[in-house]
Amino acid sequence: MKLNYRKTVLVGFAFFLICLFWQAYDTLIPKILTDKFGLSQTASGVIMALDNIVALFMLPLFGAFSDKCRSKMGRRTPFILIGTVVAIALIFPLSLSDRMQLQNLTDADPDDRVAQLSEVWDADPEIADPNGTGKVRLQSLFTSKEAFTSIPLTDENGDLTEGQTDYVIPARQAYARIVTKANPAPMILFMGALILLLLSMSVFRSPAVALMPDVTIKPLRSKANAVINLMGAVGGILTLALGLVLGTGKPENALMHYGTFFLIVAAMMAVSLAIFLTFVREPKLVREMEEESKRLGISPDVESELDEAKREAAKHGGTGALLPLLLILASVVFWYMGYNAVTSKYSVYAGTVLGLDYNLTLLLAQGVTILAFLPIGFLSAKIGRKRTILAGVIMMTVAFSFCSILRQNSPALLVNVLFCTAGIGWAAINVNSFPMVVELCSADNVGKYTGYYYTASMAAQTLTPILSGFFMDKIGMTSLFPYASICIFCALITMIFVRRGDNREVLPPQNDNHTEVSA
Repeated sequence: MKLNYRKTVLVGFAFFLICLFWQAYDTLIPKILTDKFGLSQTASGVIMALDNIVALFMLPLFGAFSDKCRSKMGRRTPFILIGTVVAIALIFPLSLSDRMQLQNLTDADPDDRVAQLSEVWDADPEIADPNGTGKVRLQSLFTSKEAFTSIPLTDENGDLTEGQTDYVIPARQAYARIVTKANPAPMILFMGALILLLLSMSVFRSPAVALMPDVTIKPLRSKANAVINLMGAVGGILTLALGLVLGTGKPENALMHYGTFFLIVAAMMAVSLAIFLTFVREPKLVREMEEESKRLGISPDVESELDEAKREAAKHGGTGALLPLLLILASVVFWYMGYNAVTSKYSVYAGTVLGLDYNLTLLLAQGVTILAFLPIGFLSAKIGRKRTILAGVIMMTVAFSFCSILRQNSPALLVNVLFCTAGIGWAAINVNSFPMVVELCSADNVGKYTGYYYTASMAAQTLTPILSGFFMDKIGMTSLFPYASICIFCALITMIFVRRGDNREVLPPQNDNHTEVSA
């Protein structure tokens, strides 16, 4: 009984293009919203939560639609095809609106910093006085235009200067708000394209995830899921590498046009879809899976751990059968709140607080996460899912806690090491959390419990950009990592009390070998 890695990799191209897109979304969209349109961190957080709000309703809906689909291409493939094509088409108006807003913001040469800052000075926007006296006009803080336009971007160590973070960035974003109010057309086009794009991506996310178990026999799904996660991580890394090459994360490129970036992302999505459609014949793969399951005598009727818990509770007159599920789902909510707060805000945080290019840090963290997936899978089999998750939660809590005290003069190497540590911790959580949820259910309600898992994770990802953005606005940008650390520490508390959902061995009929079954 061996996993067909070639088949799994090809099936994984659907998830690959999904992660490729979402990495671009998480890193560029908040920068466009704050740098180009001048939105506050709170407002940006609300918009960044839209994808999760859409997903709460769309993922179960289109998952159910795909279950009932009976086409020549299979149940899942039509949704993957239509959703991807529409998403690719909508990337272009998104890029167009970015170009339109940039033209409204400045007529100066992209490399002429003095001319760009002169336009900001002439608008005389209101910004928060760094001395804490409230909102004041920009020109009241300087003796002359030259004093403002001559503020250096970085110091001799390559760190952002205090003048850049305290005056230039707030003034530039305030100026962007003035321009957006005067001419809202680019913002309207941007938001319209973004909402439609989020809807189109939601059309095929559940079908793409459901395809792997459709074509993989049950005992091999855990290994197959690791391969799918690797494919998704590679997609995210390619997007980060592209941003690194194009310099999208450099502080001096805050007002660059992202057209080339958007075009390449769209092209990579199109190539991934073409590979998927060329080599994945869904009906054939489903038949092969059914025939192999029949040959091996694998029964889907595995008793759920919650059924066992109900019997135990009944013996003692208790009603705590759902407690294991609720504790795991609470843990999912907490660690997604911490993790997503960082991923959705770090591109802005890196440039304003640390003075670093976010691409390199996230690229290294993603690379370490990829390398950790398979070793963590083996470790989980040895020490159990719960212990592995607890170790990952502790690693993330410690890493983000140390990130809380880092500032512009902190070594970039230290930032990268801490993010890589968090990446290993996230891999430990990500590999084991979903299998723990579906371990609690029987084969006939895996879809329902998958819905529970995604509802918890999406609800957390909906709430946390808004909450983290609110704290960053009211307390300061540096509240991001303390917020994330506290959320993940809460997951540690709830996870300690989980007593079910760990690795189980199942003996399939007509097979003398014990096999771990993981959905």
